[in-house]
Amino acid sequence: MAEDSPRNRDVRHRHVVVIGGPTASGKSGMALDIALARNGTVINADSMQLYAELDVLTARPGAEDLAQAPHRLYGVLPAAERGSAARWRDMALAEIAEAHAAGRLPIVVGGTGLYLRTLMEGLSAVPAVPDEVRKAAHARLRDLGGEAFRAELVRRDPASVKLSPGDTTRLTRAWEVLEATGHPLSHWQTQRAEGAPEGLAFSVLVIDPPRDALYANCDRRFHVMMGQGALEEVRRLDALGLDPDLPAMKALGVPELRDHLRGALTLDEAIALAQQSTRRYAKRQVTWFRHQLAARPPASALHGCHTINSLYARPLSEAILTYLETTLRR
Repeated sequence: MAEDSPRNRDVRHRHVVVIGGPTASGKSGMALDIALARNGTVINADSMQLYAELDVLTARPGAEDLAQAPHRLYGVLPAAERGSAARWRDMALAEIAEAHAAGRLPIVVGGTGLYLRTLMEGLSAVPAVPDEVRKAAHARLRDLGGEAFRAELVRRDPASVKLSPGDTTRLTRAWEVLEATGHPLSHWQTQRAEGAPEGLAFSVLVIDPPRDALYANCDRRFHVMMGQGALEEVRRLDALGLDPDLPAMKALGVPELRDHLRGALTLDEAIALAQQSTRRYAKRQVTWFRHQLAARPPASALHGCHTINSLYARPLSEAILTYLETTLRR
């Protein structure tokens, strides 16, 4: 029997590039440049870029980028729906298979760490949460506020102490699972329903820039978005009359600009608060990617993880090109 060497495994596996990192770090630009260099297809792994109504505020790739390389899973869901890691994984695996069939390199890029880890490690066995439990959790959060809601959750699930009071999505998710199953989310996350996709090998790139540069870019980019029609985008979204607890209604910038449209904030106040929310979100993303992916690459990442300690700036660096040449052996 032939020796199961890393080289032999590389020949057998179908390669996928994964790019992760915080918002406003240059992930999309890097993905496009790799696609151009390696005949790739860019596949979205940002939970908010899935929604059709959120173009400007999620910094979806523009027409010029779309014309240069295939882009998939951008704007494919209506804001009235709830995306999920499981649903996204199914769509992403289908796009990966299609790219391979066309002789193209799949490049999965996004800042939703849960999506990336779910792709590379498989789904955890968290049972479905009934709608009534989900609605009750959101109502409880509105009644108590973030700080008190978190404090009550921590009393019942001490592992949730790591969650920020402002991270309402993860707080309500932890509450929902605890209410619906009687077990904390951390328990279910250790129960694997399935492993990594068979036959796929991941080359993982993580952008981990200096915080000051990242925050400045977050602030700068939000002003650019305002000039591109972010307020009008939120006005159109608000006119749909959707449930404010839907994920799309909580996208960065949406709550603050909705408050401005309702007269609760001046435009300057809304912009400042949206920038603050973006910086806080970027900080949480940096922490997650640094400690949950870069420090603990999944087994399916046969070559570990390559970290870029700066905002991405074109062209592709020699270090990135060397990493790709080394890991994407055919």
